[in-house]
Amino acid sequence: MANISSQDLGNQPIGKLLIKQAVPASIGILVMSLNILVDTIFVGNWIGSTAIAAINVVLPVSFFIAALGMAIGIGGSSIISRALGANNTVKALKTFGNQLTLTLLFTVTFAVFGLIYVDTLIPAFGGKGNIFDPAKVYYEIILYGVPILGFVMMGNNVIRAEGKPKFAMYAMLIPSVGNLVLDYIFINILDYGMAGAAWATTGSYVVAFLFIMWYFLSDNSELKINFSHVKLEKSIVSEIASLGFVTLARQAVVSVTFLLVNNALFNFGGETSVTAYAIVGRMMMFVLFPVFGITQGFIPIAGFNYGAEKYGRVKESIYTAIKYATILGTIVFVGLMFFPEIITKWFTSDAAVIRATPSNMRWAFAAVPILALQLIGAAYFQAVGKALPALLLTLTRQAIFFIPLIYVLPLYFDELGIWMSFPISDVLSTIVTGYFLKKEIDKTLIDKI
Repeated sequence: MANISSQDLGNQPIGKLLIKQAVPASIGILVMSLNILVDTIFVGNWIGSTAIAAINVVLPVSFFIAALGMAIGIGGSSIISRALGANNTVKALKTFGNQLTLTLLFTVTFAVFGLIYVDTLIPAFGGKGNIFDPAKVYYEIILYGVPILGFVMMGNNVIRAEGKPKFAMYAMLIPSVGNLVLDYIFINILDYGMAGAAWATTGSYVVAFLFIMWYFLSDNSELKINFSHVKLEKSIVSEIASLGFVTLARQAVVSVTFLLVNNALFNFGGETSVTAYAIVGRMMMFVLFPVFGITQGFIPIAGFNYGAEKYGRVKESIYTAIKYATILGTIVFVGLMFFPEIITKWFTSDAAVIRATPSNMRWAFAAVPILALQLIGAAYFQAVGKALPALLLTLTRQAIFFIPLIYVLPLYFDELGIWMSFPISDVLSTIVTGYFLKKEIDKTLIDKI
């Protein structure tokens, strides 16, 4: 699959272009998700089911700090895509330089605070009882590498904004493969337990960072910055912040959701229910890779063409992305409805977990076929620089609908109410997103066409 230049985003046929952008993104997400999936299987089989719950407790904290890099990356990449579409290379360079500075400042600061308050954060995120000690071991080591992960997440999105999806894919493949190799060495051969799992993950972040640094220093990148570009510029920082806050808010809500669900499930079913949620969470990362790949591939196409004022192509990219992602989401749905028991047994031999997980997995994925519209709709507004609607639509699924539901439904359905909250929030957020996306297409894109 040949690489494309940024200018090709405005010229090649949308369907062909979306495939070129989405396939490498999907492969990268697939391998990264497989990495998380196999990592969990290794931990569950070589250390124990409690270790799975321990890693799930740590994920919200590390996700949030890593999300700072992702937020800065996606927010800046939206600017870079539109700047390249408008042939404003200077703004693209200044934006990238400001992204580097912001990523360094924020990720290091939050990692330091995360380490200082370790004994408070772990119990708050559900790391109680037998889960606390392994979670603390994993947490402290992971946080050493989170600032590096922040640079990786930021750089990956900038690479994609340049129209280089293959290199963005490599940036996800290399650390994923490296993590699995290091898992085998540190956990199975050297028997380092939870510390081994954590060092394997942290080591993989370093490998990814080195690759991305090589990319930007090589001739592959169009963004050759100098010292003047890394000086923070108020207007650029403000634009990165407004767009990046959408991603940060989404990831922050994910972290809060993990916290709330872990604690709620622990109260109902103890460590078994928390472990079931950990398995379902891993499957969400894994099986939805093609839908997320389409979404990531769509963003630079929509942003570039919006910046180039090619609104017909923007409209076509929306419909094409939704169609492709819906088809793929439906295929995922069918597989999960028929084989949840087999999937659960990949992770653990714990009989209680095997009994609890399959029905909960069916509930969690019940609305997957319609989820594409919600994801693409929210991504569109972020891609074209409309921060407020992007933020509101991003938050509808979990913050506005899911979190209230996990408090209300258990009053009537006990633990089942928590699992029912997943599809209900998916349906409600998709309806809201569909309404505003249609309004945007009718009132903005069609009028400008």
